[in-house]
Amino acid sequence: MNPLFTGLFDDAAIFPPGNLPMADAVAAHRERAESGLAPLLGPFICSLARWDELVAATAGGPRLRVSLVVPDLGADLPEHPSVEIVAVEGPAASVNGGTLTAYHEIACDEITATRVAALRDAGVRLKIRTGGVRADAFPTEKQLAGALWAAVRGGLAFKLTAGLHDPVRHRDPATGFEHHGYLNVILATARALQGYDIERALADQDGERVAAAVAGIDEVLVKAVRHHFVSFGTCSISEPVGGLLRFGLLEDPR
Repeated sequence: MNPLFTGLFDDAAIFPPGNLPMADAVAAHRERAESGLAPLLGPFICSLARWDELVAATAGGPRLRVSLVVPDLGADLPEHPSVEIVAVEGPAASVNGGTLTAYHEIACDEITATRVAALRDAGVRLKIRTGGVRADAFPTEKQLAGALWAAVRGGLAFKLTAGLHDPVRHRDPATGFEHHGYLNVILATARALQGYDIERALADQDGERVAAAVAGIDEVLVKAVRHHFVSFGTCSISEPVGGLLRFGLLEDPR
């Protein structure tokens, strides 16, 4: 499997617009974790507010790797034998990642070189929101380009969340929202590492061209891209996997 996609898809099935019931989401994640899709999977994402539901849904099964969305990164974390908290994500009252992987969410247009440096020095990663259920939740190409450029050039790892089911930038015919594509983000990250302008890479809606460019990323650059672009949260795993299959970037792992 191409290491460019290993662990790329964090399972956010219980969040909008998927809103899968907790028990169903946990069962589906565990099934994928025992299938050929396992190398593509990141952790299961759950909010601290739904911890009790999570514990009930995971009881009696294998331990579940979870990224916990918390009110602030300094919050006390619960414990349970059926859950392994591998990361926390949320706003930071006190930016301090401690020994646990931590992601601090910052709005795209507020991501600056100064803030990137502060997170990097504190050992905290960046979380960037790229969509949602409202049009204003989707950053423009220029806004996202600025955020990615600041993160990459500042040496900071990041994850994205929301709106990235499809591999290539497109307009949703039902909502009219302009969605970013995760292959576009991979390509933009690679271009930023090479010092090129990246807004064009984010704007490209030619799927074959974007996929071909991603396929051409060499082994050394792949490692550098994934060092920065760690993963993205998606309420569907099948849709982004289907996109990779559609463009011939992945052999069917199922």
